[in-house]
Amino acid sequence: MSDITLTLERSIAAPPAAVWSVLTDIERSATVLSGVTRVERLAGVGYSIGTRWRETRRALGAESTEEMEVVGIDEGRSTIIAAEAPGMTYRTELTLEPVQWETGVGTLLRMRFSGTLLSPSWVQRAMATLTAPIGMAMTRKMMRQDLDDIAAAAEAA
Repeated sequence: MSDITLTLERSIAAPPAAVWSVLTDIERSATVLSGVTRVERLAGVGYSIGTRWRETRRALGAESTEEMEVVGIDEGRSTIIAAEAPGMTYRTELTLEPVQWETGVGTLLRMRFSGTLLSPSWVQRAMATLTAPIGMAMTRKMMRQDLDDIAAAAEAA
């Protein structure tokens, strides 16, 4: 069960193959995603289950680094990325859906983020409840920016 879940969507004026190419280019993500400052590949070649990397993001004036791992792939259609932070596990599922437009094929990109507290004490649960609105607002803003950045890169390709 997830303690937090947030789903956002973005229509992109590029075919799913172009969007998939942007999503799976780990080395390029620091130049595509404006919130990411550094990426360091740790394991895997290309983009496959088990591929791991460290991603450093800038949020609220500070940098935070987390280790990410590809845990699910449906080639060209969806991917699931997992990460852990102190006391929390995260999963981000990205799903691509082709959309027929008058001008050609586009993509509906859906990002579903979920987080689960690991063995929380009653104090941690109470703190999470108090800080949840701020955390959700910040997460929503970062997800929206990521979707916009992915769209811009795919549409420019």
